[in-house]
Amino acid sequence: MSRLGAHLRESATAFRGVFANPDLRKLQLAWAAVIVGHWAYLVAVAVFAYAVGGAGAVGLLVVIRTVPAALVAPFAAVLADRYPRTRVMIGSNLLRGALVAAAGACVWADTPAELVYVIVGVAMLVGTPFRPALAALTPSVARTPAELTAANAVSSTLESIGYFVGPALAGILLAAATTELVFFLTALAFALSALVISRVHAPAETARARDETTRERAGILSEALLGFRTVGGDARLRLLLGLFSAQTFVAGALTVLIVVMAFELLDMGESGVGWLNSAIGVGALLGSVAALSLAGMRRLGPPFLAGVLLWGVPLVLIGLWSEPALAIVLLAVVGAGNSLVDVAAFTLIQRAVPDDVLARVFGVIQFLWISTFGLGGILVVPLVEWLGADGALIVAGAFLPVLALLTGTRLLRLDAEAEAPGAELSLLRAIPIFAPLPGTPLEHLAARLVPLRLGPGEVVVRQGDSGDRFYVVVEGEVEISVDGQVVSELGPGGYFGEIALIRDLPRTATATARTPVVLYALEREDFLAAVTGHAPSERAAQEVASARLGSVAPTGARLPA
Repeated sequence: MSRLGAHLRESATAFRGVFANPDLRKLQLAWAAVIVGHWAYLVAVAVFAYAVGGAGAVGLLVVIRTVPAALVAPFAAVLADRYPRTRVMIGSNLLRGALVAAAGACVWADTPAELVYVIVGVAMLVGTPFRPALAALTPSVARTPAELTAANAVSSTLESIGYFVGPALAGILLAAATTELVFFLTALAFALSALVISRVHAPAETARARDETTRERAGILSEALLGFRTVGGDARLRLLLGLFSAQTFVAGALTVLIVVMAFELLDMGESGVGWLNSAIGVGALLGSVAALSLAGMRRLGPPFLAGVLLWGVPLVLIGLWSEPALAIVLLAVVGAGNSLVDVAAFTLIQRAVPDDVLARVFGVIQFLWISTFGLGGILVVPLVEWLGADGALIVAGAFLPVLALLTGTRLLRLDAEAEAPGAELSLLRAIPIFAPLPGTPLEHLAARLVPLRLGPGEVVVRQGDSGDRFYVVVEGEVEISVDGQVVSELGPGGYFGEIALIRDLPRTATATARTPVVLYALEREDFLAAVTGHAPSERAAQEVASARLGSVAPTGARLPA
């Protein structure tokens, strides 16, 4: 109980820290409005489609709202680097809100359903850049590393809450009012989100970031395709992404099956669509709390496979025993499994993929997620017509456990090869430069450390040489000298070499092993990619470099090399 109480206190402190920062508070409120509106809107659209054309129309709608977004997904995040991120988010919300309102007007005016479907597809398309822009902007407005970590936790929790509140709100409104009212209220939510974001005081973009983006514009297509080639050439990634895509395929099928269940299998009516979706949201919220414990785990294959099983087995059980109360409980289990799958899969991929192609591989993941989600939604329709709702649930649910049984051993072997280095992770986390980094990037950085052993008197770096590595002392002692004079000594946990890398200068000091030493070395490219790609880490690194450069004084310098 004491451990549970401590965890609850830590969570409360994290929430208070985020909402005490005005700009972070506005971003979280804007995100909450978007995610609630998004899920309420999707439920209303599904109900509209089913009323017009049955299960086939629902499946068609899934394809319409996913295929265009899938094609754009690998490239949409570029907008957040080319233009001010708040403007990208505001523009995305305003356009999306206008399109949702237009779809509601079409439903009210009883226009052809095809027009509503087209508007829905375009609305999903213009909403694609919002989340990457939000993720990129958050570190810039966080004032401390603790705030950044807390903001990420709050965003994840809000997403799970929105998955519950949005469908529940849609269910209430559909039972008491009309479908178009849900559309109009969703448009209002997007507009309110845009208004809140307009009051965020984001730091100005640097000229360096804009110049780098300009130089890369001509190669966006080839850069994105490299992510596909990386996945295709790595058997381990093909396995992991294959299982991940299978899960999203079933998720797309479930979008249609929930509507069919509510009307044909459980006799819950229109509001039942909202309640069943909300059950998944409740489970996802509970699962997101449980998934927090995965951050310290070295082996993530078992929880990933557990999440896959929790996605499939409950669907089989619903197909066998079709009772509303049981279905709600089992769909909550599906939601919990979804949280486990997402957290474990993304961390495993982060550990397995080289840093220089990691972003492009995540672009491939987003493309696969949307594509397989849409494919599941369309292919489940003939399955329902052939086997009925209960048979389709059994087949769709059994698909994932069978795949897990066939590939589980290979996945666990991948997990063993890509374990997060615990001791190295703790060592980096204690260094101020790396402390602001989120857990997964820090794990990847820890995996890139190179161990070195030197004897007494051996020179690690020499004053005046060019800088190629950053060093951390694991065992022993290292002397730092300037112009032949010893200015400081570093023991375990000490670090040096950052000035030459950050300021692009020759080594400012000589580092010599005073005793037998064990060091970890981090290559220049890995160090700079981690530090300069994350605003709080870059600020921390600049502060450390400035302090050390200013400490070459008689009072006892701690000058790095």
